[in-house]
Amino acid sequence: MLVAKNVSFRYDGAARDAVKGVDVTIAEGQVTAILGPNGAGKSTLFRLLAGFVAPSSGAVTVGGKPLSTLKPAERARTIAVSAQNPERPEAWTALEVTLMGRVPHLRGRQLENEADHVAAKDALARLDALDLAERAFGQLSGGEQQRVLLARALCQDTPVLLLDEPTSQLDPRHALAVATVSRELAAEGRAVGCVLHDVNLAAQLADRVVMMKAGQVAAEGTPAEVLSPERLSEVYGVDSVRLDHAGRPVILFGGGS
Repeated sequence: MLVAKNVSFRYDGAARDAVKGVDVTIAEGQVTAILGPNGAGKSTLFRLLAGFVAPSSGAVTVGGKPLSTLKPAERARTIAVSAQNPERPEAWTALEVTLMGRVPHLRGRQLENEADHVAAKDALARLDALDLAERAFGQLSGGEQQRVLLARALCQDTPVLLLDEPTSQLDPRHALAVATVSRELAAEGRAVGCVLHDVNLAAQLADRVVMMKAGQVAAEGTPAEVLSPERLSEVYGVDSVRLDHAGRPVILFGGGS
């Protein structure tokens, strides 16, 4: 599992911590959604969990090891990350971009083999993107590019998967495909963490919800425990009504409180 223990982080020149004293566990066999309004610290927490930045205090561990002690290749074999605004190799095909996920598993000058190509095509297929395989990445729509980048993370075949707004550019059909794959990965025993803005997607997707406000954890628990109208009003400043469908909450938002 991936664990942040009492982590804080402050950007240079900032007046306050972007994340302060946060405890979060991305546990194996579960999907954990990180929610919160703009400026709540979600993206900074994501960067800390991914190892992009080191905490000012506290520690992030994966499998009991400090994340900071892992060499880049070992970290890449442990945690796959699908972040916003990554480097985009415009001229590469979608298949070539997806195959980048296999690089941490190669040794020395070793090239991808047939098994790597099969893994890449399987990842694309799981995200309904196999038909994009031979198209230039730069010629794809934003949503198509997002699906390919998610396939690259899937192809990395790691025990931990971190997704930053994985459905932000997707239509309902493909957002559902991402949610389905995330649930399947958790069922396989992987630890899946997602930063989301969509409260209802988190309600349907997640086993655990971490709700942040002003750089701290405002609530943590199951969707049913966390996503109450009272809590949503406190954190987001909006009125809402909660319904329940198939054992999961559905939130209908109203006017500002």
